[in-house]
Amino acid sequence: MIIIGIETSCDETGIGLIKDKTVLANIVASQEDIHSIYGGVVPELASRAHLQRIDNLFKIVIERSKIRIEDIDLIGVTNHPGLKGSLLVGVSFASGVSYRIKKPIYFINHLHAHLAVNFLNEDIEFPALGLVISGGHTSFFYIENYVSFKEIGRTLDDACGETFDKIGRFLGLPFPAGPYIEKQAEKGDERSIKFPIPMLYSNSLDFSFSGLKTAIINYVKKYGKENIPDICASFQKTVGDLISRKIKIALKQYNVKSILLGGGVVVNKYLQKRIKEVIPDNMKLYIPEKNLCLDNGVMVAAMTYFLHKLTPYRTGFGET
Repeated sequence: MIIIGIETSCDETGIGLIKDKTVLANIVASQEDIHSIYGGVVPELASRAHLQRIDNLFKIVIERSKIRIEDIDLIGVTNHPGLKGSLLVGVSFASGVSYRIKKPIYFINHLHAHLAVNFLNEDIEFPALGLVISGGHTSFFYIENYVSFKEIGRTLDDACGETFDKIGRFLGLPFPAGPYIEKQAEKGDERSIKFPIPMLYSNSLDFSFSGLKTAIINYVKKYGKENIPDICASFQKTVGDLISRKIKIALKQYNVKSILLGGGVVVNKYLQKRIKEVIPDNMKLYIPEKNLCLDNGVMVAAMTYFLHKLTPYRTGFGET
């Protein structure tokens, strides 16, 4: 079974192709060159860039996979959550392909897809805990099986990746700021500055990052930017403290056999290390490869595969 996945929820145009659970192609067109001068994603520019690139990307994926368009059995496309204009481009294109080849289309939850890319492994054990840490979302899920996701926690304000970008912009670092903050942090002392940790002692699985962002901005206004490595290291440690604490709480509240990670911030090696430190030895932790942590079409195709296998087919723009 050949499945194509289309992802345009934010500023990356991603198209992936899988045959059953084997990846045939995964191509992502980044828009960093467009948005970097603004220090963040400009929704109108993002949707226009998707529109300009998606057709050529689709053709390249088909050619590299050495298949015909008619060989595609299923089409999956992200339809929520995300930037409305960007989502519209992907959904419209996928609908056109579906109409052209008369094959079913599945509308996919972007957050579920970030976790579903881990399902390409053969040995996932359920129930599982899922944690998506990305530019626009920081969300916990209780996962009963391949198609049953229950959100049990989310950010109440800024997402984790969004906070990285906002602090990076304030410090004068390039966009997206995550890799630059991580690099600066390697040269700094993570215990040199003690920033407040929002909701650290709450038993809630929700997150809050806006207070941390404000604390760092106020610190820089007061003391300046001469110690950027220490600021970045202390900020990164604070984020690690919060995420580690929330995972501990989740493991007390839910009896799970596996933990799945997803989202662009997950590529941060320091945060990976902090998460691994709190995972019990008898529990499996799944972290996608770097190119599958970032927004991509393969994750959409993976979610489509399991929805097709395990649920009745539905049309429309609902949770499917």
